[in-house]
Amino acid sequence: MSAVEKLSSLAAVKAGINQAVVIPGPVRKSVFNVKSANQWLKDASGKPQPKPLYMCVWFEGEVCILFADTNVGKSILAVEIARQISEREPVIYFDFELSDKQFEERYSQDFTNHYNFNNNLMRAEIDPDQVDYKEAGFESLEDFISSSIEQAVQSTGAKVLIIDNLTYLKNETEKAKEALPLMKHLKELKNKYGLSILALAHTPKRDLTQPITMNHLGGSKMLMNFCDSSFALGVSAKDQSLRYLKQIKCRNAQMKYTVDNVAVFEISKPANFLSFTPVHAVHGVHTTYEHEHLKQQTKESKEEIVNKVMLLYNNKNSNNYTQRDIARECNISVGAVNKYINRSRSLIENRTDEHSEPMNDREHREQDEQK
Repeated sequence: MSAVEKLSSLAAVKAGINQAVVIPGPVRKSVFNVKSANQWLKDASGKPQPKPLYMCVWFEGEVCILFADTNVGKSILAVEIARQISEREPVIYFDFELSDKQFEERYSQDFTNHYNFNNNLMRAEIDPDQVDYKEAGFESLEDFISSSIEQAVQSTGAKVLIIDNLTYLKNETEKAKEALPLMKHLKELKNKYGLSILALAHTPKRDLTQPITMNHLGGSKMLMNFCDSSFALGVSAKDQSLRYLKQIKCRNAQMKYTVDNVAVFEISKPANFLSFTPVHAVHGVHTTYEHEHLKQQTKESKEEIVNKVMLLYNNKNSNNYTQRDIARECNISVGAVNKYINRSRSLIENRTDEHSEPMNDREHREQDEQK
């Protein structure tokens, strides 16, 4: 074998060794899709821009939460939003609040002359004959409802869902441990079928003298973290027929309706449609400062509330009231109840200290008087 042949053979052996060293093991799956930032921008540029579904508060492809206290008009606004979107595409409105007759009363004149909705708007309510989740093979009613929502999406092809309200999907929306699975499920539906979802939620009792914040949403931390956008409704203290809309979270656009610029609406029923319509100004929707719609608390009214709180608190052993019960009774937040209780305790303690003189000082004074 020549020197050249020996070198070639040696090189082949080395190459074989190197190849053996770099043979990869089993390919492992990864939850991450890793690309350069520039590649992400390039890929995103080929996708359509999200279009607003309602004003600038809810966009295509978002899980959005609308929250407010009871009887503020969440469902009225949600049906109005569904009506507008149904003029362009199919919408499923999952109504867990109203019966069919209650729905008819809102969108008719004395149960006649019904409002004519676009056939793209589909309404779903729970069938009382199909609520046996165990018979259907599910561990809970919530799981049965979640599966049924997915089935409705598959059968109708609708890409827009409105869920009224969140408490029917999970038992304890206000608890963080239940909020996380709930939002994950909505996210999974959104990503799997390319959906846009508006979910309605209740708020606990809040102090009507204070602005609305994300903390007023039950289970706020988890729910707010996992939704794409959120907006809230409040009742105007100036006029009980007026409502104001305030954005709480937005990812697809700049926040427009904030504490200094809330949008004003009115609820009315001129004919056969219970409407939630914006109060129009010269250049669009009328907007004002939020504080203009908040309840103004006078010194006298605050003292009355504090006195009522302390009366209920001091009698809690007989009435079994908790701080949350007191908050509900006084129409204020639990935080305000605790603040008033702690403040009153401090005042009582300070007064006790002022009137209790140390024994040594008193003895000294008595000795001085005897002299």
